Amino acid sequence: MKKFSEIEISEIIEMALSDDVPFKSIEDEYGINADQIKQIMKNNISLRSYKIWRKRVKEFSTRRKFYK
Repeated sequence: MKKFSEIEISEIIEMALSDDVPFKSIEDEYGINADQIKQIMKNNISLRSYKIWRKRVKEFSTRRKFYK
């Protein structure tokens, strides 16, 4: 995986946390896939926050298939 600066990691996290930004947009901008986005999130936010985020993303994706 590409090495990202702290600023880029912060931007990826901010985008991933937003309900309005699909993984595809992050992939297009940073050249990383959904699994890599999840790994960045897991490595850079608390485990509790990560689990809450994944649950929210999964619930959101059942409502809108083109989002996360």
